[in-house]
Amino acid sequence: MNVIGMISGTSYDAIEAVALQLTLRERTVHARLLGHVSVPYAADLRSRVAQLLPPQTTTIDEVCRLDTLIGQSFAEVAASLAQSCFSGDVDVVCSHGQTVFHWVENGHARGTLQIGQGAWISEATGATVVADVRSRDVAAGGHGAPLASLIDVLLLGRRPARVRGALNLGGISNITVVGPSRDPIAYDIGPANALMDAAVTWLSDGAQTYDREGSSAARGRVDEVLLAEFLAEPYYDAPAPKSTGKELFHLKYLTSHLGERQVSHDDIVATLCELTARTVAREVRDQGVSELFVSGGGTRNPVLMQAIRRNLADDATSISLIDDFGIPEAAKEATLFALIGFLSVQGLEGSIASCTGAQHAVVLGAIIPGRQLITALDESLAPVNLVFETEGSGEFS
Repeated sequence: MNVIGMISGTSYDAIEAVALQLTLRERTVHARLLGHVSVPYAADLRSRVAQLLPPQTTTIDEVCRLDTLIGQSFAEVAASLAQSCFSGDVDVVCSHGQTVFHWVENGHARGTLQIGQGAWISEATGATVVADVRSRDVAAGGHGAPLASLIDVLLLGRRPARVRGALNLGGISNITVVGPSRDPIAYDIGPANALMDAAVTWLSDGAQTYDREGSSAARGRVDEVLLAEFLAEPYYDAPAPKSTGKELFHLKYLTSHLGERQVSHDDIVATLCELTARTVAREVRDQGVSELFVSGGGTRNPVLMQAIRRNLADDATSISLIDDFGIPEAAKEATLFALIGFLSVQGLEGSIASCTGAQHAVVLGAIIPGRQLITALDESLAPVNLVFETEGSGEFS
C-alpha cells in the first residue's frame, strides 16, 4: 500500500512528510521509505499559528481560516510527494495536522484539537485520508498521547529480555518503556525544546526561533536556584499515564518563574537545557532503562544530548539514536502517522492502552474516503513487529 504520513509538531515550524510502501505479512509490517520532506510553513502562516496557541486567545473565525489554510498547505505537500514518489498513485494519507490545544484537567485528558482540514488533502490526492487521530483514544479514557508508543513498541518489542526505552525530544519530551515483565508504558515527561524555543524567540525578538546547535546554552551557566524552581513543577511528580503541552509550558510560564530576577540570556537557555536533561534522566533512571533510543529535534542539539549523557553517566544506560532501527530520526513522527493511517483504513487498532491510559485499544482517526474503498482486515492479523527498509540498506528489525 502506498501511504503518506504527515505532521507539524509542537514547534510548528514545518510540515514533515514521508512516503512509504507498507505491507503486512505474518503480523510484521514491512516499511520501505521512498521519500521524506520537511517543508517550512510560510512565514505569515507560522506567525498566525503562533498567535493561536496558548496562552494566546483567538476567535472562532480565525480557527476556521487556519483550519483551511493549514489543510491546503498539507494538501500541497501531500500532492507533491505523491507525484514524486508514487507517480500520483497514493492510497492513504494520514495527517496529524497542527495541535492547537490539548485539554488536560485534573490529570485527565478531556479533549484535543488538531486543525488542518483533511478534505483538502483528499481532494488534492484522491487518497483516503485519516485525520483527527488523537480524539478516539481520548474518548476511550486515554490521553491521546504519546501515540509514538505504537511505533516504539513494534520496534523495541513488547516484552524484550531487558528494559528498553524510546525517548522523543520534540517540543515536549516523551518516553516509551518496554521490559520483560511489564506491559509497555509511555507518557510525556515535560518540556524538551518548548521552553528553550520560547526563550530564544523572546530574547532575540523573533530573530531566532531555537538554539541552533546549542550555541546559547554552551555559552551560558546553569542558574541552580532558578532550575530548582522549575524542577518544583507538580507535573513532574504526577503519576503516568499523563500528557502535557504548550498549554502549560509556554513563555508566560517561563517569565513568571523569572520574575524580577536578572539572568543573562545565555544563562536562561543553559538552565532550561539542563531542566530538560535532568527531567529526562530522572525518568530513564526511575524506569530502569538499560537501552535508550532517542529521536526528535533535540537530538540535533549537542549540548542537550551531552547534558543527558552527563546526567546518566552513573547509570548503565546505553544511548543511541532511533536511526539504529533504520528510521531516519527526522522522519520518525511522520512515519508513525503513516503507520497509523495504514492500520486505521484496514480496521486495525493503532493505540496501546497501557501507554495512553485508555480503557482499551482503538482504531484511530476519522476517515475521509478516497477514490477507492479499502477492505478491512481481521484484527487477528494486527502487527507485532515492524521492519524498516531504505533503498540499498537491507532490513532493520
